[in-house]
Amino acid sequence: MDATKLSSERRQFSIKLWPPSLNTRQMLVERMTKNLTTKSVFTQKYGSLSEEEAAENAKRIEDVAFATANKNYEEEPDGDGGSAVQLYAKECSKLLLEALKRGPKNKVDKEVVNSESSGALHETFFDISKGQRAFIEAEEAEELLRPLKEPGNLYTKICFSNRSFGLDAARIAEPILISLKDQLKEIDLSDFIAGRPEAEALQVMNIFSAALEGSILKSLNLSNNALGEKGVRAFAALLKSQNCLEELYLMNDGISEEAARAVCELIPSTEKLRVLQFHNNMTGDEGAIAISQVVKRSPLLEDFRCSSTRIGSDGGVALSEALGTCTHLKKLDLRDNMFGVEGGLALSKALSKHADLAEVYLSYLNLEDEGSIAIANVVKETAPSLEVLEMAGNDITAEAAPAIAACIAAKQLLTKLNLAENELKDEGAILISKALETHALLKEVDLSANLIRRAGARVLAQTLVKKPEFKLLNIDGNFISDEGIDEIKDLFKKSPDMLGSLDENDPEGGENVEESGEDEGNEHELEAKLKNLEVGQ
Repeated sequence: MDATKLSSERRQFSIKLWPPSLNTRQMLVERMTKNLTTKSVFTQKYGSLSEEEAAENAKRIEDVAFATANKNYEEEPDGDGGSAVQLYAKECSKLLLEALKRGPKNKVDKEVVNSESSGALHETFFDISKGQRAFIEAEEAEELLRPLKEPGNLYTKICFSNRSFGLDAARIAEPILISLKDQLKEIDLSDFIAGRPEAEALQVMNIFSAALEGSILKSLNLSNNALGEKGVRAFAALLKSQNCLEELYLMNDGISEEAARAVCELIPSTEKLRVLQFHNNMTGDEGAIAISQVVKRSPLLEDFRCSSTRIGSDGGVALSEALGTCTHLKKLDLRDNMFGVEGGLALSKALSKHADLAEVYLSYLNLEDEGSIAIANVVKETAPSLEVLEMAGNDITAEAAPAIAACIAAKQLLTKLNLAENELKDEGAILISKALETHALLKEVDLSANLIRRAGARVLAQTLVKKPEFKLLNIDGNFISDEGIDEIKDLFKKSPDMLGSLDENDPEGGENVEESGEDEGNEHELEAKLKNLEVGQ
């Protein structure tokens, strides 16, 4: 079974919590309207709002909270939307409380409040992406885009994502974009031609590209459009005119070898680029070599994502060498490619120059022990502020555990560690437990599917359950005995939510030994081996 299929199987169970449905959003508006009109401590003190005023306030509150949470969601590395949902609820609650304390206002006062509370957001950010994906035709486009035609508007960012533009709608948008292009700084055209025939989609892209040509953009998002080379070249006029881009998103765009070359050819300058994201494309080795040229020309790059792009060893080496020039890198995501050992060794050399790294995602790269040890040894000596380290699914065995544990021990700001789907066994689990003993900020550890039995699981649980910030331990899919499971659950009895599901654990797995005596001896033997591990900074 190839890596692409395995990756697909891993991802098919993921659940996205964001964005909420239109029904959910409307129900929240109705609930807040009720809170503003019915008797409560606040309405008794400050006064109830009329139905009309309450509905108006509730709608505005929900709009502002949604926009804030949606921005948070866009910045998540690969999240399920959970943090966006929490932020959405928090913002609604905060703004609702402010509205209750303000109480009823006259019309003039309301206009002042609206201007102060949401004016900056709504006057600078125009967004039609809310709700379900849908086609947009000329008549609706005329109505939706009307605010963009108002004289003196201050919009600098527009988002047309999640609405599929046909030719007629694109022609409505064209003169509007031409009139605004000198003030626009951020353009989000992700998923804006869904379901359109190729010929029509290419015409629409040409219209938008020509209308925005010459704009001085900081951020451009063309993700989720199945561009391919034809699509990239349909945006040639826009791309060729960009010399100040700081963020470029081309995720899930069918970026093949030819399309990657087109990107490299068309963008004249990436000297100011800070964010470059190519997740879920079919770039391959030759495409990665083309993208590496873009990376080399991006000395200020801070956030680079090239995950799930079918890159093998040759492409991995080229990309790694290019990354060596990006010394300001803070976030690196190369997950779900096939770099192999050679790519891993090249990457380790590049990482030696990245002192600012805070998040490193290197799961499912086929690094094996040799590549993983090389990377761990380098990261140990650099990146003092590292917060996230992911190296799941790399065929890492207990042989690499001492190097990885030593690296982890040096990263006292670590909040998340993911080493799932490797073969660390009890020996590796205990070494890593020892390395994590002094990490006060640690929140999440995943050592699922690592051939761990009772001894390793117990030591890991004992180490992590005491940490003040800890949220989740995942050790599912291992070989922990029934007695071991009971023991671990007892350790977490005061905070059961900190222990992940154990439904996939196989108590009969492993070597089928009697654990009562042999596990205890095994644990003591492993503890003795820890004496050779330097875990201090």
